[in-house]
Amino acid sequence: MSETYHIPAMLHETIEGLRVRPDGTYVDVTFGGGGHSAAILDDLGSNGRLYSFDRDIEAYENAGSIRDDERFTFVHSDFRYLGQWMDYYGVTELDGVLADLGVSFHHFDTAERGFSFRFDGPLDMRMNRQGGRTAADVVNGYNEDDLARVLYLYGELKQSRQLAKRIVKCREQSPVMTTNDLVRAVAGKAVTAGQLTPLQKKEMTLVFQALRMEVNDELGALRDMLQAASELLAPGGMLAVLTYHSLEDRLVKNFMRSGRLDGEIEKDFYGNIHTPFRLIEKGLTASEEEVERNPRARSAKLRVAEKI
Repeated sequence: MSETYHIPAMLHETIEGLRVRPDGTYVDVTFGGGGHSAAILDDLGSNGRLYSFDRDIEAYENAGSIRDDERFTFVHSDFRYLGQWMDYYGVTELDGVLADLGVSFHHFDTAERGFSFRFDGPLDMRMNRQGGRTAADVVNGYNEDDLARVLYLYGELKQSRQLAKRIVKCREQSPVMTTNDLVRAVAGKAVTAGQLTPLQKKEMTLVFQALRMEVNDELGALRDMLQAASELLAPGGMLAVLTYHSLEDRLVKNFMRSGRLDGEIEKDFYGNIHTPFRLIEKGLTASEEEVERNPRARSAKLRVAEKI
């Protein structure tokens, strides 16, 4: 495995939270660079099993020797289909599910994938490049109201309507097809990525985040995966999730507290809370030492729950 494909955040803490049993059955729904999967395999015995999901086939191509481990199965799919794939493999119970919701370094650092405004490249942003709409399709095809909705909902940008108006005005002159095109549309024609002010960089980061989440339906996939994980986990099974921004963290936190996607806590006649989970880790962040080694771990937050 290439060490530069992705460096997993909070590796030790996440694996510790998963409480890997040697004979257990586990799922890593975000294979990425394979760091978490390799650590799980290190703790598994000969009878243990690991299924790892990734919708980007490049992750599997980068997996190296881990692919030859008889205890390991790679699933080239969106993790929203966790339930269907476990049914396909005849798995009825899981001892643990791990999700690292961060985007792989490989995606951010490869210009042709279009995930970052640091490089000029096609405005793609698809995790699975084998089909589906691209960010360019969204930017050029959505009407102004829908663009504003995406920017407000997924980027939490208060100036979403103003930004959407700028994008529409720019695309009327020529299609917005590259990351540089989008930077100019949002920040001004004379501005390149290297000339952005710190405030503009923060704004651009949220614009790119919003489009990426829309293109890949990230929150919808997360909801489906959490529901499937809750149904598949055996009593005592562990759910460990690394989040990187407030939208997904809020969803994970509320789901672990309540066992419901709407976050509503159910109580009985006596006021006792009913939830399928016991909270183990409520929002651990990376140590200063780790952030110094891996600055991208700064925004990571680990939440762990045990199935009751």
